[in-house]
Amino acid sequence: MELRQVSRWYGNVVAVNDVTMQIGPGVTGLLGPNGAGKTTLIAMMAGFLAPSAGTVTLDETPVWRNVSVYRHIGLVPEGEASFGYLTGRQFVRASAELHGLRDASAASERALDTVELRDPADRRIATYSKGMRQRVKLAAALVHDPSVLLLDEPFNGVDPRQRLHLMGLLTRMGEQGRSVLFSSHILEEVEQIARHVEVVVAGRHAASGDFGAIRRLMTDRPTRYRLASSDDRALAVAVMGLTCVRGVQMAPGSGLEVEVTDLGAFATALLSLARSASITVHEMAPTDESLESVFTYLVSA
Repeated sequence: MELRQVSRWYGNVVAVNDVTMQIGPGVTGLLGPNGAGKTTLIAMMAGFLAPSAGTVTLDETPVWRNVSVYRHIGLVPEGEASFGYLTGRQFVRASAELHGLRDASAASERALDTVELRDPADRRIATYSKGMRQRVKLAAALVHDPSVLLLDEPFNGVDPRQRLHLMGLLTRMGEQGRSVLFSSHILEEVEQIARHVEVVVAGRHAASGDFGAIRRLMTDRPTRYRLASSDDRALAVAVMGLTCVRGVQMAPGSGLEVEVTDLGAFATALLSLARSASITVHEMAPTDESLESVFTYLVSA
């Protein structure tokens, strides 16, 4: 799926501004603060909202008002399903019938099994927990076996066991070659299942790619590393004299936390210092290559 210079405005309010990105096979995390335009982007990708400018295509075919393309896209919206009077089975079956599937009943049962919702499928959706409502929406989105799956905040209200199940399910779908894009504010979860991220801030495309690589491009602030050695205090004294080191502090428990402005220079000097002082370095690991640091940096930039 490709977005080319896509914008969407409502009167004088610009929700999405000149966004270009590609969503390929695998799992992609869509990140951004509230009001950044994530839901608007997903609605345009799903074909439910027309771009004010630019194009959204799937395999080079326009998505907007193209029914044949819709059959390859599954959407799990953030909003609650408003059909509480239906049972879970009826809700998923209705989606199968709307897609014109030959055996809507069999497709519905497969989708319910996939999200582990067959046992309570004959209960009304109004009686479901928030997590169960999320799963029945996912079943409805999967019933026609789409190649593209779009999920807007899919983990909201899902308990830990259900969350792990959904995370595993999305991971498997990505491994099967589907294009899975989901938005979430639970950054640790995004980090576990989506190494590739697209970041939007104030309607603009702020970053794209592997979040670790994005972090390493942030050269206007030091990178933080944790060091563990045979003599942490002696190592702290030694590295504080390096021009590429901006700060050193003892880490809670054991080890050091070092702020580095030039990783290459630091790594070379560290080995020399440790060898001359007869110190063994056991560990050197970044502490701020998480999604949290990338997201915070891009939002505040």
